[in-house]
Amino acid sequence: MRYTTFFMVIVLSIILLSYSFCIRENKEQVLIQLVTQALDMAHFSPLEINDEFSIKVYNLYLKHVDYSKRFFTKEDIKKLEGYKTKLDDEIKSKSFEFYTATNDMLSKNIDKTQEYCKEILSKPFDFKENETFETDPDKTDFPQNDAALKEAWRKALKYQVLNQLSSVREDIILPIPEGTEPLPEGLSHPIKKEPAEKTISDTTPKRSFTEMEAIARGKVLKRNNDYFKRLKQLSEMEKFSLYLNAITGIYDPHTQYLNREDKDNFKISLSGQLEGIGAQLQESDGRVKVVDIVPGSASWLQGELKVNDLILKVKQEGQEAVDIYDMPLDEVVKLIRGKKGTKVTLSVKKVDGTTKNITITRDIVIIQETYAKSAIIDGSIKTGYIYLPKFYANFEQTETGRSCAEDVAKEIEKLKNEKVGGIILDLRNNGGGSLGDAVRMAGLFIKTGPVVQVKTKMGVPKILDDTDTTIQYRGPLIVLVNSFSASASEIVAAAMQDYHRGIIMGTTTFGKGTVQTEMELDRYWSGSQDMGSLGSLLVTIQKFYRINGGSTQLKGVTPDIILPDQFSEVETGERDQDFHMPWTQIKPATYSIWTGMPKFDQIIQKENALIATDSDFKIIKEQALELKKQHDETIEPLNFQKFEDEEKSIQAKSKRFEELTKKESGLKIHSLAIDDKDLKGDSASIARNAKWIKGLSKDIDLKKTVEVFDMMSTLK
Repeated sequence: MRYTTFFMVIVLSIILLSYSFCIRENKEQVLIQLVTQALDMAHFSPLEINDEFSIKVYNLYLKHVDYSKRFFTKEDIKKLEGYKTKLDDEIKSKSFEFYTATNDMLSKNIDKTQEYCKEILSKPFDFKENETFETDPDKTDFPQNDAALKEAWRKALKYQVLNQLSSVREDIILPIPEGTEPLPEGLSHPIKKEPAEKTISDTTPKRSFTEMEAIARGKVLKRNNDYFKRLKQLSEMEKFSLYLNAITGIYDPHTQYLNREDKDNFKISLSGQLEGIGAQLQESDGRVKVVDIVPGSASWLQGELKVNDLILKVKQEGQEAVDIYDMPLDEVVKLIRGKKGTKVTLSVKKVDGTTKNITITRDIVIIQETYAKSAIIDGSIKTGYIYLPKFYANFEQTETGRSCAEDVAKEIEKLKNEKVGGIILDLRNNGGGSLGDAVRMAGLFIKTGPVVQVKTKMGVPKILDDTDTTIQYRGPLIVLVNSFSASASEIVAAAMQDYHRGIIMGTTTFGKGTVQTEMELDRYWSGSQDMGSLGSLLVTIQKFYRINGGSTQLKGVTPDIILPDQFSEVETGERDQDFHMPWTQIKPATYSIWTGMPKFDQIIQKENALIATDSDFKIIKEQALELKKQHDETIEPLNFQKFEDEEKSIQAKSKRFEELTKKESGLKIHSLAIDDKDLKGDSASIARNAKWIKGLSKDIDLKKTVEVFDMMSTLK
């Protein structure tokens, strides 16, 4: 949800005017001035540029350039500490002593650690030793000196080789015999010659542990050499972008500077499609994480790639897999992109700690799958089900454009004609979209009244009302949400909860209650020098508030009936971000509670008690606790056998949960006759619809939701 307000037009005009007669010495000085003044004038919660500001930027910048603490030592940091409270003065004077000193030091340390890497990987590791490795850099400190830095690299590289070995354990012969053939250059244990086009996992017959360990070291060496090469090839603008984003990052997680390449990647995500597979990716601390799956895309249809999966490797057909650890996002995107019909295999680490190879056939997004659709669930109460993957809108007002509010209204009419006794509106995994459609959609279930409040940093909150007196549906309503329901989804769910119009079921939502706008910085520079592209600034300008006065920011929407899921025990969503904006409260709007369903409290209390003793949800709760344990316990063994034992334990626990997701729920679900008629003759659409219906029949949350409607009917 991104749009420009009248306030923003005034702000941007002031910024433009302030630079109409300015000529800066260089691009960095222009950018630092443009960015900091824009933040001061446009951001919802501007910060004073003082010593406290300086300390935050200092710490965040060091985290950006050396998150894993693999380049700087405490001795290095001591040399930089004098700048800790001086960055505010440097910003005001447009000087970059800290930035220059840090980058000069980093450049030297990259060369030094590359030599460490070559030396360490030239010799075999002893995987019988009982060593451990801390995988979470936030729980470690910078090494004391160069000797400690080299030791930190040794353990990190040993862990990388161990992971490489673990991924091909089926190809290893144990116990460990010695080989006889000479090794590749730089390695010191014997190995048989291997065809260049084969990967470790393709090798036959099985090899000895000694041989496989040597191959693994060779692959880890190549991967790290590629990593060092990428670091050395970073442009000055890419390096400076890290510094600018240390400044923007302390305002909130969504405010950021985008250079030209970053902007292109950002537009890929906004377009709703990563070319080829339809997954939105995010780079975070050296890892590439899946943050969204586009409905109707190749990934969505294939079904195995999920939000929060970490991509470890990318493999093209007939080629060796490429390890993407610490690879820039734009390089990862280039690897994943490809022509329609070609295949790409992603090695991913799932949220339960297991690794999996997922092969996806690249394709374009099937646009029909992004639209709202409905089904009938037969039972003691005939229930209508509406699936809404995102809040799309007809912004261009074209004849062929679609509005999700209009489409949901049509689906409601279809279900009413089927005489359903209740409707489920499924907003799980819906990341939001059109604000206007969110307001209109809420209005389908109430007569008139406020739906959401929007506030800028200045002025009184603006109340967005449903003004249409028509009530599209008056019957029992349940809204399904989860931790990936964000923005517009949270607005609709919150409104239904505040009006007591329906029961909200699921897990606490994402908690994004802010609005960003994109400022093209080239428009606000009118100096005589040609600076090239200045990029753009994504800045938070507004906050959403519920009609009860509370913000959806950070807290999200807490369901009335909690359905445990994998993430229920760990911090997810906005709450997991650094420098997130706080939850705040304003004056409630004036609205009238819906009186059509007076038994809500009884239903909620009874159902929460039943879920607490439900055997299936107990398994899900156990899975959630296991994920929390993995999240909290970040020390890994460097002993091969202990590492393998832990991996097998994780897989065994994961298998139990996987079996639950494949279990038939007993729900009898079918599409509407009118929709089946529309699909007649379209075999591909018929197949996709059948797959969708089959997936719903295994949905444990949906089964529990239908049971709530049964309870409603008995309490009427």
